[in-house]
Amino acid sequence: MTIDDKTRTELEAATFRRLLSHLQKRTDVQNIDLMNLAGFCRNCLSNWMKDAADERQIEMQKEDARTLVYGMPYDEWKAKHQTEATPEQKAAFATSPADKGQH
Repeated sequence: MTIDDKTRTELEAATFRRLLSHLQKRTDVQNIDLMNLAGFCRNCLSNWMKDAADERQIEMQKEDARTLVYGMPYDEWKAKHQTEATPEQKAAFATSPADKGQH
């Protein structure tokens, strides 16, 4: 299959928007769970978005990127949905691969 760069970018953008929507709906999935299973979390996604903006000299604050990823201000999401990590989650995080999404 061959697709042009514009179409590929549009498909990637649509996929990313769908991923964000999915993560915004799955508030039961904690960031530490994502980190332990996949090596990245919502915060990583927002950091990567901020990095992409910086590379393109687009002004974006860290909190702006987090709001885009979480679908609400980060502090609001934490108050509504974040739970304390269990000892098991913390242990898994401590022994997971080192890159951890450059978290």
